[in-house]
Amino acid sequence: MRLQEIDLADFDYPLDEEKIAFTAAEPRDSSRLLVMKDGNISSSVFSNIATFLPSGSLLVWNNTRVIHARLLFSKESGARIEVFCLEPVNPEREVQRALQQGPGCVWKCLVGNARKWKTGLLQMEIQSDTKVCTLTAEKIGVEEGQYLVRFNWSDTRLCLAEVLEIAGKVPLPPYIMREATLEDTVRYQTVYAQHDGSVAAPTAGLHFSANVIESLTEKNIRHANVTLHVGAGTFIPVTASDIRDHKMHTEQIHLQKGDLDCLIAAEDNIVAVGTTSLRTLESFYWLGVKLHYAKESANRFSIEQWDPYDGSLPQDIPLHQAWSALAEHMKQIGLDEIIGETRLLIMPGYKIRTAKMLITNFHQPRSTLLLLVSAFVGDAWKDAYDYALKNNYRFLSYGDACLFVRK
Repeated sequence: MRLQEIDLADFDYPLDEEKIAFTAAEPRDSSRLLVMKDGNISSSVFSNIATFLPSGSLLVWNNTRVIHARLLFSKESGARIEVFCLEPVNPEREVQRALQQGPGCVWKCLVGNARKWKTGLLQMEIQSDTKVCTLTAEKIGVEEGQYLVRFNWSDTRLCLAEVLEIAGKVPLPPYIMREATLEDTVRYQTVYAQHDGSVAAPTAGLHFSANVIESLTEKNIRHANVTLHVGAGTFIPVTASDIRDHKMHTEQIHLQKGDLDCLIAAEDNIVAVGTTSLRTLESFYWLGVKLHYAKESANRFSIEQWDPYDGSLPQDIPLHQAWSALAEHMKQIGLDEIIGETRLLIMPGYKIRTAKMLITNFHQPRSTLLLLVSAFVGDAWKDAYDYALKNNYRFLSYGDACLFVRK
């Protein structure tokens, strides 16, 4: 696969503020649905999604759970400091295990109003059951341009996940310019969220309701889970004039053995729910290729940004063979779950191996997510977005949905 030159101006479009959804549709499945198949566009509502999917399809959704990653501290001076937890550093770097840690854990964080916090502890009091607990934050260094912050709290019965649930705020995207409400704690979370770890929601999944899932089951449409813990880097636009200069963020991915078995059996009937699910599927394809050719150690599972493009990996390995290599490796070393990291950048010129359909939202201009959509359906994304803009669809995280069917 050749790394081709990309002009980011081709992935720009006019997105006025009035087109951005600042609140979620109510109920969940009442959001609009744009369907693009064979170049034709039709419009429906998400509650009808089952009618557009073939019987026997396998939906793959990202079952990550959004954590309350925003901590708002107030200093005695009155200055408000926001500490936004990004990823764990110490004593545990795997995010699900890190969230089960007790006091003394260190995370990479963004700090809002950092000039007002030069030294010393930030603290707040929180209520845990009937006990008042003191939470403190201490800046201890800088790594890769982000602050290292050590958290401590006085109630040692609590793990970090519980502390954040009590003390933190829902990390709404920066373009939703309002404070999070109690409603957001429910609506900025999928109904199938299971594993704590994301600082942004896998937004294509926000449209699914219990009724939609029931309608899918009635049509013999099953589901499998993957986990990608979405990082704040998902909102970073591509600012480099040359895509080869863009540094893709790293995100942790998980796959259970039972879900891999479902993927292998489904192979040609996979529907990816969201760009995060598709990136995870494609990343595990390449991990299977690496394991097939013994180019990956048993202790480190990682897909780098340019792995599929740099010529070091074969391009002709069938999907079934790659995933079977992954399953065989898990069997040999007794793994029920495989955990890794991905920095995979999917963009025009990339060949999609896994999903035949993609359910997704409308994404920001000049974003890596829009590059992924273009890789999936080609320049037809422009027709879809033009149609959506002219017909008052709602854009971005709380916005409406698309179903793209790949030729």
